[in-house]
Amino acid sequence: MKKILDYIADETQGKRFASFKYCYDDTSGPNIEYDSDEDHYINMKEYAESNHDPKMRDMTSRAELCRQGPPLFKYFLDGSRRVYKVDDIQYDKKVFPVISGQVSVACCGREMNDDYTFKSFKHIEEEAYSVVCLPNTANGEGIDNAVFFGNLKNKLNEHPLIKKSGVEIGKVLWYLTRLEGRETLENKGVARIQDEMVDCEKKIVARLMSKHLLTHESYLIKDGSVQYKPMKTGDYKELARIRNNYRHVVGVSKRFNPNLMKDNRGQSSAGAIASLPLYHRTPAFLWSPGSEWGNVNFAIWYVRVRSRDYTATPYSGILKIEKMLMTGSENDNGLMTDEIDTITANIINERNPVCYGNDARWANHLYPVYMAECYCKSRFRSDIQFINLF
Repeated sequence: MKKILDYIADETQGKRFASFKYCYDDTSGPNIEYDSDEDHYINMKEYAESNHDPKMRDMTSRAELCRQGPPLFKYFLDGSRRVYKVDDIQYDKKVFPVISGQVSVACCGREMNDDYTFKSFKHIEEEAYSVVCLPNTANGEGIDNAVFFGNLKNKLNEHPLIKKSGVEIGKVLWYLTRLEGRETLENKGVARIQDEMVDCEKKIVARLMSKHLLTHESYLIKDGSVQYKPMKTGDYKELARIRNNYRHVVGVSKRFNPNLMKDNRGQSSAGAIASLPLYHRTPAFLWSPGSEWGNVNFAIWYVRVRSRDYTATPYSGILKIEKMLMTGSENDNGLMTDEIDTITANIINERNPVCYGNDARWANHLYPVYMAECYCKSRFRSDIQFINLF
C-alpha cells in the first residue's frame, strides 16, 4: 500500500525525498516581543475614547461594582494549530517543502446561576480538522487551484490509510512559491495554515452572530488580536465586510510588542506600560491602519491584572485589549469611556482562578480563555500519531 506522500507525489507528478519529519515548536513561555515594525506604530496623540485624560485610570472600584451583577463576557474563543514539516517534493527541478497541520478553533460558553455563581462551561462551536499544504506548482493541470486541490483532498480521503486512521483531511491548501525579502518557503507554508486557523475564527464569530448569541449583555473574548491582517485567500478575507460581526467582541492579547505605542514626542511608551499599577489601565488610543485594512479602525488599551511582585517579566500580568470601532461616531470620537471602563473591569474580574503551574503564561491568562485553549488542544492527535500518517 502506498504511503500518503507517495500518493500525493503520483497525483501531482512530483518526486518526494522522504525527508526528516518534525513538528515546529510552539512558543509558550512568558517572552516579550521587542522587535518593532515601523508601519504599525500607534501614536498616542489620538484618543479612541470620549474622555481625553492622559492619566492612567484605576479600575478597582469599577471591578468591584461589576462583580455585583452578571458578568459581561459569556463566550470565549481560542484557536490553536500544530504544524509539521513532513517531506520535500520536487516539481520542475525545484524542491519545495510539504507542510501539514492540525487546526482547532473553539468557542466555549459559560452559564451562571441566578446569584451569578458558576453553573457550567461547555463548547458552543468548533472547527477542528487536518490540512496538507503544498506549493501551488503542484497544480500542473492549469485549472483553478481551488478545484485542483479540492479534488486532491477528496482523493486523499479515499486512501485506505486515511480511512483506517479515522483522520479526515479537511483541506489541501497551497502556498505561492514566489519569495520576497527574507521569506522562506517553509514560512509561507506555515503562514498559510495560520491563515486557515484565522479564517476558522472568523467563521465561528459569524455563526455566533447569525444565532444572535452576541449581544450587549453577552460579549465574546477572543484570545489574541482582532487586528486581522489583510488576507488574499479565505471566505472572510475582507475585514470591512465582517466588521459588524465584531460589535460585541473584544480581543485580549497575552503577548504584544510594548514598543509599538509612542507618546506625543515620538518616544516608546513601553516603560509607562510596564509601570502600570495593579488594576489600572491606560487611555484607549486610536489605530487607523488605512485602506489596505478596509479602513477599519481600532481602539487599543492596556490593563494590569496581576501584581508585578509575583510575575516573571515587566509585562507579565498586563493585557492588551482591542475593540473594532463600528460607527462613524466611534471612528470620529472613539468609544464612550464608560463602555471601556465596563469592559476593562469585567476583564479584571476574569483573572481568577489561575492556571499557575500548568502554563508558564499564567500571569497573562484569563481562566475561561485558558479553558477554551485546553479544549482546542484536546482535539489534536499526538505528534507521533499524526506525523506517521505521512
